[in-house]
Amino acid sequence: MLIRIVKLSFKPEHISTFINNFESHKTKIRNFKGCEKLELLCDKNQDHIFFTYSCWQTEADLENYRHSELFKSVWAKTKLLFNDKPLAWSVERVQAL
Repeated sequence: MLIRIVKLSFKPEHISTFINNFESHKTKIRNFKGCEKLELLCDKNQDHIFFTYSCWQTEADLENYRHSELFKSVWAKTKLLFNDKPLAWSVERVQAL
C-alpha cells in the first residue's frame, strides 16, 4: 500500500473553484484502478491550505493515475489556483494501532 499526501495552497479567492473542481472529479479519482481511499483535508488554522490523502494498491497504480487524462484534466485546472508550490510525499505505513 502506498500513501500519497499532497499539500496544496490556494489563493483565498480560488478556494471555492478548487472545491467545486474536486467535487466534480472525486468519484472518478476514487474509482481509478488501484485507488483504495481518497480524502480532502483542510488545515485547521489556515483555510487556504488543503491536503489530499490517497491510498494506492501499488506505486504503479499511482503512476498510471498521474499519467492519465483524468489527472491531466484535474491538474490543469488546479495548478492555476495556487499561491505556493504544491508539495507531495509518497509514504508507506510502518505501524498502525
